Amino acid sequence: MQILLAAWASAALAQTDEIQVYDAEITAPGRFNLTWHNNFTLSGRRQADFPGGIVPDHTLNGVPEWAYGVTDWFEAGMYLPVYSYTNDDRLLFEGFKLRALFVVPHAHDRTVFYGLNFELSYNKPYWESSRYSGEMRPIIGVHLGRFDLIFNPILDSEFNGLGKLDFAPAARAAYNINSKVAVALENYSDFGPLDHFSGGSEQQQTLFTVFDYGGASNGIEFGVGYGLTRSSDSVVVKLMLMHDF
Repeated sequence: MQILLAAWASAALAQTDEIQVYDAEITAPGRFNLTWHNNFTLSGRRQADFPGGIVPDHTLNGVPEWAYGVTDWFEAGMYLPVYSYTNDDRLLFEGFKLRALFVVPHAHDRTVFYGLNFELSYNKPYWESSRYSGEMRPIIGVHLGRFDLIFNPILDSEFNGLGKLDFAPAARAAYNINSKVAVALENYSDFGPLDHFSGGSEQQQTLFTVFDYGGASNGIEFGVGYGLTRSSDSVVVKLMLMHDF
């Protein structure tokens, strides 16, 4: 584990194709799933976070996420293609990601659930400043009656040293109205590298109100996010469509 962490590294990401809190539920063994992610910045930063990068304001980012249930504790996935439609009417294709997700079996039926997700990305230079990047996402959660509380303490990486791992946690508090409908608050943060967190106003903090219908096998998730710091985009809308095949 120490060798793995030492290889991992980070930088704050200017854009994201996926705005989601993982809940340790995976595709059934032998089944395929498609989750189509889209998010649009209604009002956001008007300068790129690095030279040649994408300007967030009025840009649509998205990706189809393809997943296969290998066992009841392991799901393999691929994001392809990552794309953006920018505010100057350019359609850009920015690379792809591979994913390996390990979870406690049948998380939906457990009071306490957990898992660990790994991702490896190949990026075009206008998407991220590094050609290769990665993510390590622990999953910790509890089901308390109709309430779900989930925490993903994410570490992002550009493979340039342990101290430069970027801490970008995500959290979700949801109320399940019934078996198909839920409402939630989600928070997405970026505190910066572990060896030197950014100052409060330089951190990214976005709070989403979210509506879910259905589930991971066949459902929809819609949310509106509001930036809480000057380094965050002011208003972001996200839409996820999920379907098993």
